[in-house]
Amino acid sequence: MPPIRLFALFALAIVLPAANIASAEKLADWPKWRGPDDTGSSPLVGLPIEWSDEKVQWKTELSGKGCSTPIVWQNTIYVTAPIDGKDALIALDADGKSLWNVQFGSENPGKHRNGSGCNASPTTDGEHVFVYFKSGTLAAVDLQGKTAWKTNLVERYGPDTLFWDHGTSPVLTQNFVVMARMHEGESWLAAFDKATGELAWKVARNYETPVECDHGYSTPVVIDFQGEESLLTWGGEHLTIHHAKTGQLVWSCGGFNPEGNKLWPTIATPVVVGDVAVIAYGRNDRGIPRLHGVRLAGAGDVTETNRLWDRDDIGTFVPSPAVYQDKIYLVGDKGKVTCFDPATGKTVWEGAFPKHRSRYYGSSLIAGGTLYAPREDGIILVADIREGFQMLGENDMHQSVIASPVPGPGCLLLRGTETLFCVGK
Repeated sequence: MPPIRLFALFALAIVLPAANIASAEKLADWPKWRGPDDTGSSPLVGLPIEWSDEKVQWKTELSGKGCSTPIVWQNTIYVTAPIDGKDALIALDADGKSLWNVQFGSENPGKHRNGSGCNASPTTDGEHVFVYFKSGTLAAVDLQGKTAWKTNLVERYGPDTLFWDHGTSPVLTQNFVVMARMHEGESWLAAFDKATGELAWKVARNYETPVECDHGYSTPVVIDFQGEESLLTWGGEHLTIHHAKTGQLVWSCGGFNPEGNKLWPTIATPVVVGDVAVIAYGRNDRGIPRLHGVRLAGAGDVTETNRLWDRDDIGTFVPSPAVYQDKIYLVGDKGKVTCFDPATGKTVWEGAFPKHRSRYYGSSLIAGGTLYAPREDGIILVADIREGFQMLGENDMHQSVIASPVPGPGCLLLRGTETLFCVGK
């Protein structure tokens, strides 16, 4: 595909004078939505706490609404966004300038106020970038912008029946790119060869649940389970573990909604610390939180044996938890912040961001003991969490922010629904 000039497709990147640091010093690899180890945490220190327009190193206006989190690999930024009504993957250099873009089929735009046709975040193995869109397009693109393969999962397996916009991102195992679909109807987990896109395996994942409780927006997590590369998958009121090579179900845990509550979709992605998985469920946005600790051991149905603890006083509906120094940090939908021990479920400390009518949709980032929490109205709230909760600042991006912050040495990438920002100290 020949190069396409930037101005024909999306708005010009504005590079401000603050961007004088050499590009190689700006960005660190962040190959998937929640970072290299799926914790939403980075060891980087010295990232900005408060900023204003003069501290925006650059900003690149995108051509359409998007909610996916960018990724970074070898100083190149990859972000999905619509271009002229089509799904697209855009590559930018460390100064926010366009390198290339690849356009796919027509966009299926989001219907939720905080949704889009590109909610799913890209991921990379260092050879290809893998993308998924609400339209059903699943594709692999090499680092020079050439499409290696693409397929459409809606055309192959039928439309999803989710009440809202698709949210699950693709995940990578050693050999495959894996997608999950959890909805009313035929739910499944499927693996596609990373090099060719050929289907390697597809397994049904169907559970009888109350209305909407079989709808899933969370993303599987790749783990080592008993020496085997495995996929930890949450949805349909069940936590399951599947062998990555074959998709075989080897472990399952249910019992997350014994009261049979309706309208409880799974949204927040689990986090794992050691052999404990923490599951946020319920409707924290409506004051009905549920939080569960499950031990990852054994085989078969472990519902009666592996549940370590559960709580009904804290939780999150949309934002996924983060891990820092073996503790879990939960930013609730209304801004309550809780640090707790994953082994016991006991609270270490609690704090809260200022009350506001806007909710928290994007998942938080922890970088070097500093917590960055995006609120749906575009305010990025910052707190020191090293020894309890200490509020540090509020920063207004002047547009909605649903994506998660991405860390770089001394800077942050922040994706608004219309603009990608790089802010520095």
